[in-house]
Amino acid sequence: MGEILGLGMTHFPPLTGRDEDMGWILKRALQDPALPEQYRQPSGWPEAMRQEYGDDEGKTAAVRHREFLVTQFRKARQILDDFKPDFVVLWGDDQYENFKEDIIPPFCVFAYDSFTPQPWARRGARPNAWDEPKDMTIPLRGHRTAAKTLAQELLTEGFDVSYAYKPLHDELGHAFLNTVMFLDYDRKGFDHPLVPFQINCYGRKVISQYGGMVGLDEAPTEEQLDPPSPMPWRCFDLGAACARVLARSPWRVALIASSSWSHAFLTRKTYFLYPDIPSDRALYEALRTGDYATWRQTPLSAIEESGQQELLNWMCLAGAMAELGRKPTETAWVETYLFNSNKCFASFLPS
Repeated sequence: MGEILGLGMTHFPPLTGRDEDMGWILKRALQDPALPEQYRQPSGWPEAMRQEYGDDEGKTAAVRHREFLVTQFRKARQILDDFKPDFVVLWGDDQYENFKEDIIPPFCVFAYDSFTPQPWARRGARPNAWDEPKDMTIPLRGHRTAAKTLAQELLTEGFDVSYAYKPLHDELGHAFLNTVMFLDYDRKGFDHPLVPFQINCYGRKVISQYGGMVGLDEAPTEEQLDPPSPMPWRCFDLGAACARVLARSPWRVALIASSSWSHAFLTRKTYFLYPDIPSDRALYEALRTGDYATWRQTPLSAIEESGQQELLNWMCLAGAMAELGRKPTETAWVETYLFNSNKCFASFLPS
């Protein structure tokens, strides 16, 4: 019988840059000509947001934010290394990176033998947090046998997942690559074989706004929006099926869900200024107590309204842990107004 470790973490893109640049998403939102004038100054913001902004435009808060995140990355890496998995299944979204107009699969298992991504090749002259050169390559191992087995068994269970043996447009999207880089924040190397598992989290906005940011007056019309992402309950059930398949396998497997929670740039009701903190708090409390029914019953409309699209990755993890009858053994939570998204870390150790 296989053994399974569950982990949840963030792949927060601005953390790959410098602290002084961490608030660039907020700065962009403040420049939106359609933003109501009352929200352009801290006097129109929630008190907690004003405190984070301080008198240095959030630079002090950025330092604290990085310190918290890196502490949790190191804890997660130690848990992962101690578990010694045969491979890692990593649920992540594709933000108009590998999948574009030619195909948008709801789910896709990457059955590659290896990966050689260059994380800084497309960043231009922007500096990164490690001062690494633009042409640096991160060699990673895949596990084609495990990925094929997982896809085969999921298809047998009635989940119509896609699979791929090579990249289409991108070697490894940022949801997967940032996760590896953050788990290897101290750059000691990452040798755990990787099975990326793509979830079409961005759904109606993956092509219509290229999985990215738009201004308040630039949002796609209903006719321009794409078909939706998989339903939250379907992602939950897919995660449960993954747990069943892998539990009867001979392997030790780490299941990792990677995303921040609500995103400011996806939350129209807050004028794209800050994330939906109350909705995230409610789901965090449900996760902390093992109330998985609340997770599975969350409708897609609520996910979209709260800018929580990427939480579909965590929906898979929640389903897997529900199937295994596990509550979190440890959680850590940080909410922020300035830095685009709230972050959660969770571990689910095997008994």
